[in-house]
Amino acid sequence: MDARPNPDELLVQVQAAETQAKRGSLKVFFGYAAGVGKTYCMLENARRAQADGRDVVVGYVEPHGRAETEALLTGLEALPLRIVEYRGVALRELDVDAALARRPGLLLVDELAHTNAAGSRHEKRWQDVEELMEAGINVWTTLNVQHIESLNDVIGQITGVVIRETVPDRVFDLADDLELVDITPEELLARLKAGKIYVPEQVQRAIQSFFQKGNLTALRELSLRQAAQRIHTEVESARREKAAVPPWATAERLLVCVGPSPTTARVIRTARRMAAALDAPWLAVSVDLTGAPPSSPAKQQVARHFNLAERLGAETVTLAGQNVAETMLDYARSRNVTKVLIGKTNRSRWRRLLFGTVVDEVLEQSGEIDVYVIHGDEEKSLAAATRLPAATTDKLPYFKSAALVAVTGGVACGLRMLHVADAEANTVMLFLAAVAWAAFRHGRGPAILASVLAVAVFDFFFVPPYQTFAVADAQYLVTFAVMLAIGLVISTLTSRLRAQVESTRRRERQTSALYELGKKLSSLYGDAFLANAAGEKIGEMLGGEVAIYLQRSSGTPELVFGQQSSIATHAVSLPVAQWVIQHDQMAGAGTNTLPNAIALVLPLVGSQQTLGALAVRVPENQRLLEPDVRRLLEACASQLALALERDQLAIEAADARVQAEAEQVRSSLLSSVSHDLRTPLAAIAGASGSLLEAENLDETTRRQLLETVADEAVRLNRLLENILQMSKLEASAAAPNRQWHVLEEIVGSALHRVRQEIQHHEVVVCVPVDLPLVFVDGLLLEQLVVNLLENAARHTPAGSHVWINAAIDGPTLRIAVDDDGPGIPAGAEERIFAKFFRASPTADAGRGSGLGLAICRAIVQVHGGSIVASNRPGGGGEFVARLPLGMDPPHVVVE
Repeated sequence: MDARPNPDELLVQVQAAETQAKRGSLKVFFGYAAGVGKTYCMLENARRAQADGRDVVVGYVEPHGRAETEALLTGLEALPLRIVEYRGVALRELDVDAALARRPGLLLVDELAHTNAAGSRHEKRWQDVEELMEAGINVWTTLNVQHIESLNDVIGQITGVVIRETVPDRVFDLADDLELVDITPEELLARLKAGKIYVPEQVQRAIQSFFQKGNLTALRELSLRQAAQRIHTEVESARREKAAVPPWATAERLLVCVGPSPTTARVIRTARRMAAALDAPWLAVSVDLTGAPPSSPAKQQVARHFNLAERLGAETVTLAGQNVAETMLDYARSRNVTKVLIGKTNRSRWRRLLFGTVVDEVLEQSGEIDVYVIHGDEEKSLAAATRLPAATTDKLPYFKSAALVAVTGGVACGLRMLHVADAEANTVMLFLAAVAWAAFRHGRGPAILASVLAVAVFDFFFVPPYQTFAVADAQYLVTFAVMLAIGLVISTLTSRLRAQVESTRRRERQTSALYELGKKLSSLYGDAFLANAAGEKIGEMLGGEVAIYLQRSSGTPELVFGQQSSIATHAVSLPVAQWVIQHDQMAGAGTNTLPNAIALVLPLVGSQQTLGALAVRVPENQRLLEPDVRRLLEACASQLALALERDQLAIEAADARVQAEAEQVRSSLLSSVSHDLRTPLAAIAGASGSLLEAENLDETTRRQLLETVADEAVRLNRLLENILQMSKLEASAAAPNRQWHVLEEIVGSALHRVRQEIQHHEVVVCVPVDLPLVFVDGLLLEQLVVNLLENAARHTPAGSHVWINAAIDGPTLRIAVDDDGPGIPAGAEERIFAKFFRASPTADAGRGSGLGLAICRAIVQVHGGSIVASNRPGGGGEFVARLPLGMDPPHVVVE
């Protein structure tokens, strides 16, 4: 057995450790009811922490008038509370900004499940605590078991009291430390009767309602189970962290069926508790059969259930299919689900036998998957998900369906009179075709009406005795029943197919829009262009206003799209966007965070950082929280974030490449120039030193030393000129000063400048006498010829030939410098034009700086030309520069 640790698990542990290092810790003092001593225990521990030297500050503590608790507050620093006026009452709330400004080492915040006063930054206090922890502040808080979200319905069933203030399970699970504060129910009741929990007027009422001994015992058991489950989770985490112990793979996966029934909320909470007990992931799945619009009541109820499931930590999925049980179980098998939870409500037996239920279908088809049926008391069951939309209130389709049946009856009468369709089966087929057409064109309600009318018209006009609803032959009753049943089935299936087609079209439009958005973003660069393209496309998809904020180095988001929208002009939009960017969480309209905003704001989260925020406002902002719409928004935000990150990385890569090239050039310059500078300086220093120190030098020696000083000074000057010239050309500071010049004069001036270098070479110049004037920068072109001649003289032995040729070659001026030396090394024809590159490591060649040919190429390029190097067929090297002629040369008129 391989005992090595799993690298993926190690990566997850490292990432979790990095995240934990950045955020503050959370300790929860946990109890089963008010009065067990949570706040008292927290304050006792806080005083001990203060005595140990920790920076302890009271953010908010509610003493409830208890003298013991108030005594423990003495000596502890407390932040000033924020006073909020609400309906004439001054409410005291935790001042989050003051806590962020103070940044204590440990902050005490009582009553984690508390609901903040209207107008506060967050709706719930646990959201305040999350923000404080994200800022790196350690928090101690208190919580009772009845405030845990997944236990809400269980607590209500036990105590008969509905708890309104709840905390999501994920917040409870995030606690780094849990301290259970526990006393017996008898001791708690004794404290209650002694007036240590509530004032005397409330004691008797509390004992008769919530504080019954049976309730307290059940609540105590729940709190102990939660603490035990927490310990179990910590043990499992500790075992996974040991390198010698292989990681434990999760064997269980749960799926909860989500529908519009109110029972679904209980099923979701049960699934959360079961998933926590099994330490298993869980899915919340809804099957859409109706194709109803997102604004329908059923879709809105499903959206609320999905919102609850996501708060409790589920992955939500919406499926499209023709059968709830079959579609859901197929998906469950594809995701390796082991347990399915589904709700069951009270329905009469005859309805179950006649219509069946989704629960029965799931139980029958589940196979190897365990199915848990959660009972509910509501009349409306999960099977409501299979019901098609209610009939339209528009009466015109019903009149059209009735008219269609009437026309069909007339056609059937005409065919019978003509003896074309005498058989009753043919007449029945005509009416069934009319029913199918009504279902296809007008929907289920008009189709059902057409089915009933078709049976009635067939009975009245085509079954003896005619023109009466009486039936002479009882076998026609079977015909009527079968005809009506087939008509109803056809209308139902056709209407369902039509609804599914509409749903498919809606999904196809969303997929197509996402594809177009991704395609458009992939072809653009620059954050302004990316934001503009994404904003326009998202606004077009949702039919609303869009604003896009991007995070800048200053720390304040910049509005780059939607400057004219109502989102931009609203005072709260910018602070909401800044909060979303800082916390990587959705906020704004329709959420529990900063709900007073007019838009829903989503973070643009890249793979490395949060790049900005996307704000969307539609006429009905609540629609933005529907699962399908929210997933579409999240996909759009993800695509935009990735595009922005790609653009940012491209800029950083280009900057890094330029910086690397600059560093390489700097290193090459230092290594080359330092040697090239030392050589002439050493020669100058040696010659000048000899002149100064020697007294009896003959005239010849003195002249040789002076010539050495002069030659090396010229060489040093030329080196510095090359470096400066190269810098100017690369910085585009040396724009060519084009004038009309005689090329023969430029070549002659260049030959004069290098007369010392080429004095031991045979130079042949071939410049046609009739060569026209050339429109070039004379100084730069002369430098080009000088550098090519110096290069030829340096890399060829004495006595070698050097040829200078010039001619007009089409639209260009061709200047070539050839030699009959050793030529250019194979493969170096292009590299020799790079800065500081030397093709020959010989002593004479080493006296160059490696900039001459690089300057040649830069001079040619600023003229819009090109230069290439090659070997001559007969031996030696050849450098050919081509310069565009441009305009025609002026004509000299001789009078």
